[in-house]
Amino acid sequence: MSSGGRIGHDAPYMPRDCDMRWFSTEEICEILGRFEKVIILGDSMMRHVVGSLNVLIRKDLGYGAVTDWNFSPEERQDCFCNYQFNVKACSVQGIFKTGDVVKNDPESLACPANTIDVIIEQMIRFPIPSDELDRLRALLPAKKPSRPYAFVFGHGLWNDLDLQATLDWLDTLLDVSVQQAPWLGSWSQPSVSHARSRGKAAVAAKGERSKQGSGFWPRLFLTPNAAGKEKPDEWLVSQGNKALMIFEEAVREEVQRKGVEHLGTWNMSIQSNKFDGVHLDLRGNLIKAMMVMNWLNMLEVENF
Repeated sequence: MSSGGRIGHDAPYMPRDCDMRWFSTEEICEILGRFEKVIILGDSMMRHVVGSLNVLIRKDLGYGAVTDWNFSPEERQDCFCNYQFNVKACSVQGIFKTGDVVKNDPESLACPANTIDVIIEQMIRFPIPSDELDRLRALLPAKKPSRPYAFVFGHGLWNDLDLQATLDWLDTLLDVSVQQAPWLGSWSQPSVSHARSRGKAAVAAKGERSKQGSGFWPRLFLTPNAAGKEKPDEWLVSQGNKALMIFEEAVREEVQRKGVEHLGTWNMSIQSNKFDGVHLDLRGNLIKAMMVMNWLNMLEVENF
């Protein structure tokens, strides 16, 4: 899916050398229901993945990604359909967890009651503030649940595509998760650059991780999508398409060493519409969400 692309601006996306399913809402409900919780950690791009999943499970292209139950008439007009993902005007009122839909508009949810739980915690910078890490801890039970947890990470732009900051961000989240929920199992050793930067502490941490044992812990890292022509000029060097491509390739190599799978979105998004040169529109975000659903569907949950 990372290697697919488009033939022409905003043309249909085509995966390369793989079969990418476009699931029905009923199939999406069944796939999400295999997991106790799907936790998404990252920035506004990841918030839009959650929004797109809500569009699909609410069967609502018009307002599925946003808290339309508390919208004013003006907001209902301004945030309809494609404009749900307009960061400045509408997506700040996006749905952060399916629990909010269950609480405020349960009839709009197509999945059976109490069968799915998808949530995002926005963690955009490294170092990660302690209150954000506490929110992650609160999501993870100390006792092993009956169904597995899946994690989807996304990071980069808020640290200006600093590879080391992104790897430190990920290592912190992995460490906190294992400490809070040992049943998740261990994770692979940090990157060489990360280990060098932390010295003896990294070696000790690796030893602690190795004691955790092995578990079924599905993890996926999404790198940022391509930049568009509306990208502000001051970011074209540090966050332009050359920098994004280099970052995606480097992150793929590094996270795989940690046992984390990688999904690149640059190829998928280079010829797609973007509101501000950064954020995809409804169609682009639906593709990104369906990529995540294909990954979730391939996970062998019976190994949990």
